[in-house]
Amino acid sequence: QVQLVESGGGLVQPGGSLRLSCAASGRIVSILSMGWYRRTPGKERELVAVDPSDSSPNYGDSVKGRFTISRDNAANTVDLQMNSLKPEDTAVYSCNARVIVKLNSGLQRYLEVWGQGTLVTVSS
Repeated sequence: QVQLVESGGGLVQPGGSLRLSCAASGRIVSILSMGWYRRTPGKERELVAVDPSDSSPNYGDSVKGRFTISRDNAANTVDLQMNSLKPEDTAVYSCNARVIVKLNSGLQRYLEVWGQGTLVTVSS
């Protein structure tokens, strides 16, 4: 019912920048929040940044001051600008959206949706 398509991952040197993008499509009535999480092998999924529709963005402690999340509400997209990247930022980054969708019955339903993940590698 809702799809998230991510782009922008890749290899970057320490200190460099990278921008991730995520676009949501489907029978979306409204978006409650969009954000990014990351996971490395052997670790729990970690919040990177989330932008709720009704409050200010939240950032994980390890990325504050370096990463910036931005949303285009008209286009249902969310971007993550990552600056001053460090090797420990290497992870699979996944887009997340909490949305209200319209079912075929006409009723509405809450969904939490994840993208397929995009690999970010920070290495010299």
